[in-house]
Formats: sequence, structure tokens, C-alpha cells
Amino acid sequence: MSYTVDRRGFLRAAGAGTAALGLGGALASCGSDKPGATTLVWWDYFTLDNFQPGMTALIKDIEANVPDVKIQRRTFPFADLERQLTLGAISGDLPDIAIVDNVSMNTLGGSGLLADLTDRVEKWGQADHYYEGPWAGCQVGGKTLGIPNNSNCLALYYNTEMLRSAGVKPPTTWDELAAAAARLTSGDRFGLALSAIRTEEGVFQFLPFLWQAGGDLDTFATHGATALSFLDDLVAKGSLSEQCVGWTQQDVNTRFINKRAALQINGPWQIPTLKKANLEWDVVPLPRDKEAATCLGGENWVLMAKSRHLDKAWQVLEYTQRPSVLVPYLVSFGELPARKDLADAGTWASDPALRLFLSQLPLARPRQYGPHYSDISQTVAEAEQAVLTGSSAPSAAAKAAAAKIDKALGRT
Repeated sequence: MSYTVDRRGFLRAAGAGTAALGLGGALASCGSDKPGATTLVWWDYFTLDNFQPGMTALIKDIEANVPDVKIQRRTFPFADLERQLTLGAISGDLPDIAIVDNVSMNTLGGSGLLADLTDRVEKWGQADHYYEGPWAGCQVGGKTLGIPNNSNCLALYYNTEMLRSAGVKPPTTWDELAAAAARLTSGDRFGLALSAIRTEEGVFQFLPFLWQAGGDLDTFATHGATALSFLDDLVAKGSLSEQCVGWTQQDVNTRFINKRAALQINGPWQIPTLKKANLEWDVVPLPRDKEAATCLGGENWVLMAKSRHLDKAWQVLEYTQRPSVLVPYLVSFGELPARKDLADAGTWASDPALRLFLSQLPLARPRQYGPHYSDISQTVAEAEQAVLTGSSAPSAAAKAAAAKIDKALGRT
């Protein structure tokens, strides 16, 4: 599958096409009617044509093999699904099953909308088959409120020809990254490219630096300052373009393909495009400072607490996690498994680049920070923008942001 825009950006862009059909346009069931079957309403935001063969095959598989089930699928633009679920709590228009961005667990997890799957999962007995990060992203308030659908994370891509010519080895630490980026910067080519755009996309790329510095959001005044200072220094030395404050992850990948950057931070969804480019490249883990870390992306399956068909919906969810079902679904979407017992299955088993990303999933951290995470994300994005555009010093920006973050975390 070829990703023509960034992982989140293309889903947002898909909204324009979906809007022509009306927000949340209903899609017909992929299977034939079953007399006496339970119809389960299913919502997701996978609207692009690329996704339809895999989704259609999965739903046909479910309807053929889960007894007495019919799926009625409805799609929404990426940016609207969470809002529609929240509005549904008032209107009563809710699905039985939904696939949501893992960040949405922050908002939806404390709303009472999602069914508590704790007891069902305990009886199922397969929780230990999942990587810690993706599984942790489904835990809210001591309850299991979802099952990972798929996972991704960030790593460092490098142009092998450029590094070879410059006598530079792929960096493994911040110091090595700074030195490599400086040495690889030449003319209109920057050593490093990353996304620092003022959206969750930019925050997704910034948080690993915070964690690698040894901190977290509750220590943003200190460790946030460290991370911001590191990036600010890269810009000051000309190794990272100040224009990164406006770059999406797709913009970053385009610069890398066009040889305007020797290194880039990005995700596995760029691999299909990179393989079509006239480029020698490889990928390594994100360089570490005090510790290694990367950010977890992906989606989760959730069930609605008010569904009248929870037992049947759980049967469907459980069926989707069978290796014989899950592997072809993930391959069709170009995604990585959240299950560690599938590490040697699918295309990721033989593709070195995909295997690198898969090897980083145990280090991938979810953005699980409570119902006010959207406010936190905006604050972090604003702090990074202020520093990289030169309107604030790292320490001042971090201190100001920390006060807002602490409030959103309920620490003040």
C-alpha cells in the first residue's frame, strides 16, 4: 500500500471525499443478508480506496465465520470520528464496534462510552501476546477498554550513499546525531529533517526526545527544556531547517526522497513510497540520550458500553485477533502487528526495514495522559514552535508550558 500523505494527514484529507457523501455516510454490509442474524454497526475512519479491499475482505470473513452476524459499516473523516462518538452519547446514535486512533483513548476512556472488556479479556487469556506499549494504550483507570488493532512507531531513516560519502556511521546517540547532521549538511541539503508542525503530528515526533532525555510530561520544565534545547541547537547550527515547523511527516519524507535531507525521522508507512524512489536508504532506531524511546502510533478496537449486542460484538473482536485473520488484514493495510507472537508472520517477517520498526515496538510508549491530553498536545506544540522560530528560549518555553501541562494533568 502506498501512503501518499502522512499517516494522520491522509486520513484527514480523506474527509473531503467522504463529505460529498455526507458525514458518516453509511456503507452497505459486505456480505449477504442472514435471516435472524444480529446486525452490528461498525464505525471507522479508513475512507481511502487503498483500504477498501482489505476491509471488505475482513468483513466478509467475519460474516462468513462468526455465527449469525451481519456488519453494517459506516465511515467518517479521521478528524470527525471521535467527535461523532462523543455526540452519540447524547443522541443515542452509536455503533457497537469502532476502530479509533489510540490517542482517542485519552478522551473516550473516561467518558463511560467504552465497554469494560477486563473480564472478557481475562477469560480470553491472550493479553500477554501483545507488546507492552500497545496493550498499555488500551488500559484506562485499571480497566481494559480496547484491543490493539495495529501499531506503528518512529525510527531514523538515512541515505546510505550520503553517509558513506561523508564517512558517517548511522547515529545511535544524541551526540552522534548532532555530529552526523552537521557533517551531512551541505548547500541546500540539511543533515536532518523532522516534523515540528503545530498539530498532534508534530507532538508525535517531539515526545520521543522528551522521553529520551529521561523525562515525561510531568517533568516538562526540566526535561522538556533539554529536548527543546537539543532541537534548537540543531536549527541554530543549520543542521535542521527552521521550516520544519510547517512540515508534515509526508513533507519530511518528500525532502528525504528529493535528497534535501540525509536523515529523517518517520514511520513505517513511508516504506512503500521509499521503495519506489531512486534512493539508497536504510533505517535504524531513534538515537538515544539517557534512554531509548519511540512514540506509539496505531489504532484500537473498542466496543460501546450501551451496545445491546456486546456478547456478539466481542465474538467479532476476538475473531479478528486470530492469526489467520489478523495477518492478511495487516498485510493488506501495510500495518504492523501489536501482537508479539506474530513477529515472524506476514511481510514484516522478511522485510528488514519493517522488522526494524517491529523491533522498536517494545520501546514504543503510548500517549496515555488522561482526558485533557488535547490541551497538553497543543501546549507542547506551541512550546516547540516558539523555540524553533526563535521567539522564546527553551528554558522559558518549557517552564511556561509546564504550568499548563501540570494543570491538564491535574497536578495543580
